[in-house]
Amino acid sequence: MILAFYPADWSPEYGDQMGLYNEILPEFQKFRAELLGISVDGPWCHRAFAEARRLHFPLLSDFEPKGAVVSRYGAYRAAEGVCERALFVIDKSGIITWSYWSPIAVNPGADGILEALEDLAK
Repeated sequence: MILAFYPADWSPEYGDQMGLYNEILPEFQKFRAELLGISVDGPWCHRAFAEARRLHFPLLSDFEPKGAVVSRYGAYRAAEGVCERALFVIDKSGIITWSYWSPIAVNPGADGILEALEDLAK
């Protein structure tokens, strides 16, 4: 499983990350990895964003109580009310096998995720 925490749906720099993952979703699926995007935006915001971007993976809303799940991963910016850009690869046992925090204004890309999935498949 891949958890991709991101700050907000409609910001161009944040949305590009989810668009990239949507494009390379077949690469993730080769490893039988499910991708979940997570932010503190509400479910209706996620629905509109997913429809507009034609996303083919779920977006989870950590809206109420805001940031509760994200905080458990250490990826909540309470002062700003947004998620960090944080990525996690989790194995079938529920163990985090790889994680990465990116500066909030920088799209972390997918290379690290793909390398982590390759290592997990060995």
